[in-house]
This record gives sequence, C-alpha cells and structure tokens, in this order.
Amino acid sequence: MQTFDLDRPRLRPLELKWVQDGAEQYLFMRDPSGVAPRPVLVPTFVALLLSLCDGERDLAGIRAAFELRTGQPITIDRVREVLQQLDEALFLDSPRFRAAHDALIREYRERAFRPPALAGRVYPPEPSALLDALKRYGTTDATPLLAEDTSLRGIVSPHIDYQRGGPIYAATWQKAAGAVQAADLVVVFGTDHCGSYGKVTLTRQNYATPLGVLPTALDVVDALAEAIGPDEAFSEEIHHCNEHSIELATVWLHSVRRSGTPRIVPILCGSFHHFSCGEADPDADETFARLLDALETATAGRQVLCVAAADLAHVGPAFGDDRPYQDEDRRQLAEKDELLLQAICDGDARGFFAQLRAERDARRICGLPPIYLMLRYLGSCKGEVVGYDQCPADPEGGSLVSIGGVLLR
Repeated sequence: MQTFDLDRPRLRPLELKWVQDGAEQYLFMRDPSGVAPRPVLVPTFVALLLSLCDGERDLAGIRAAFELRTGQPITIDRVREVLQQLDEALFLDSPRFRAAHDALIREYRERAFRPPALAGRVYPPEPSALLDALKRYGTTDATPLLAEDTSLRGIVSPHIDYQRGGPIYAATWQKAAGAVQAADLVVVFGTDHCGSYGKVTLTRQNYATPLGVLPTALDVVDALAEAIGPDEAFSEEIHHCNEHSIELATVWLHSVRRSGTPRIVPILCGSFHHFSCGEADPDADETFARLLDALETATAGRQVLCVAAADLAHVGPAFGDDRPYQDEDRRQLAEKDELLLQAICDGDARGFFAQLRAERDARRICGLPPIYLMLRYLGSCKGEVVGYDQCPADPEGGSLVSIGGVLLR
C-alpha cells in the first residue's frame, strides 16, 4: 500500500446520492466517467470528511473542521486512513487518479471506435434483438416512413433509458426518418452529466452501435478544435467513454439509417449552472461563439441534421426536492414544460434560457446546454412537439423526469 501524501486533498466531480439502509444512511458515490470502476457506499462520517476535501484544507484542517462540526474527536491517522482508501478507489483528484485517467484515455483513443457502453444494459447488444426491441416501442420497420426530407433541420430526442422513454424516442425518430435519410452529416449535442461549467468536449473517435460504426467527421471536429483550442476541446474527452446521452440518440439514428450512414459530430455539453444560477450570460460566452461560428463554416453546403440528446425536468426527492410530486405538481410541471417546449419550437435560444434563469433552473433541466447550443446553431427555425411524458424516477413515483420530442424546420 502506497503512503497517502496528498497535502490538500480534493474530491473529484462524482455522482452522489443519499441512500437508506434500514436505520442507517449512506452516501452512494459513482464516477460517471468510468475512471473509478466501482461505485461505493460510505457512512455519514466519511461523507462529512469528503465534504471538507476542497483542495484548500490540509489533513490537520480537515480534522479540525470535522471535530468542530460534529463535536466528535478523530485522529490525523484515521483521517489519513479513510482518505487513502478513497484515493485508492480513485475518488480523489490525485496523481493516482491522473495516472489511471491517462491510461484509460490512451486506451480509448487507440481503439478503432468507441464501443457502445450501454449495450446489454439499456438495450440488446445483438442487432436483430435491438431492432425488435425498438419496434416494440412504436417503430414499424427500419425504413423511412416519409420521403427524404431536407426541410427538417433539428431534433430534440430524449436521453433517458429506453424502458421509460421508448415511446417518445420512437415517435420522434419515426417522424424524422426522411430527414435522417437525407442527411450527410449529423451534429449531436449531448448532455455531459459530469462536464465542467460551460465546457464543450469533442472527440475524434468513431461511435459504434450494435448495428455498426458511425464515422466521425474528423474535418469538422478538427475545425472546431482549432477554433476553441485543442486543450479546451479534448481535456474532458474521457467523458465520451461512458456518457449515455449521445449514445442513446445514435442508436436510434442508426436504426433508421442502416445503410450509407452519415458522418457524425459528437459534442458533449457541460453544466450551465453558472449561467442559470449566476450572472454570466451564455450569449456572451466566447468559447460558444467560436465553436458555433466554426461549426457554421465547417458545415456550410452540407445536408446537416442537428440533434440535441436532452431530457427536461428532474424533480422530486430523488433530485433533492423536499417532498414528492402529487397530481397538482405534475400538472404545474406540464404547464411549465409546455412553455419551455414552445420556446424551443420558436427557435428562441435566448427565451428558452431566460425561462430557466428566471427560476434558477429549479426544475433541473439537464438538457439545457445541448438544446440551447443547437438553437444557437440552427438560427431561425420553427418546430412541432411530437410527444411529451413524465417518467417515474423513484419506486414511489414521487420523483419525475420529464422528456419531449421536438422536430425543427
């Protein structure tokens, strides 16, 4: 066992959730990027220690703050022991984590394609079984139901699991089938659930589905990377390994377009929290401006279809609200979501964002970044809502994820 030598330990960005086991409460910790391979459950005293690992306190400072907050004594050796175990599990920002990260990103880049991370979990890994499963959600076959449609320019598709969102996926992609057939390039903006504030993350890797490989448009990716800077563009590329948003959209894309597949441009979009809950304005963000200008230039003259892989609200106790959603809450949520969907259908990026800033993103719209950036890229457009649903997010049904399918022309 290596000696723990972090002077000022810092907790990495992780998925954190409180879970109850009888009378005991534990913090569930998972690394969505996949660098830390296994989730862990830690007791409340460890969770408090972790909350003090902000990169500012040394071990003595963590010990003192812990004792001040709890009134319970703890030794430096015990603090060091707990944090060493968490570092070995790769949950701290440390040399050990960075070595594991660098090894994983090298492996990812050396592969011929990004393998589907959710095959066998969210959808079947075998092509025929996958197509059968998608048909059961509402598609009738894998051929387009409409003639090639060059007027359709954008799609809002969910990224919730197919088991809950399947009918909305099916209705959306079925109606978009003609545009999918017509496209020679598909730009996919997806939510990066562990992305940094205001981050857009590219990859040069191809995306595979059980139906084959969707090639990435390297010329477009390279143009975008040059515009925003390679360090900026690829610093969080590891997130592409396990992030589900783009993957779940491209599987449906591939089921509709099984031959002559278009090239894709996968773009992960990090948190807008500093915009929706602060003073910063995404309209004035220079990185976004450079990215979108470069994207417009690089895609000029091509038949482009743009996809935002994006869910809407995340509400109820599972997401931090103090009480379950009842029938009236659901009705009010639907009314607010309807206004949001109308802004999308109006092609109004500014109005879409303004609604969420006004409420400080109280509904936790995780699709905010990809939808906003897609609307900025598309410019003037008009849309229609294909479907809307509120999906259960806990066993009691008091927590919800709302989703919608939208087509933009």
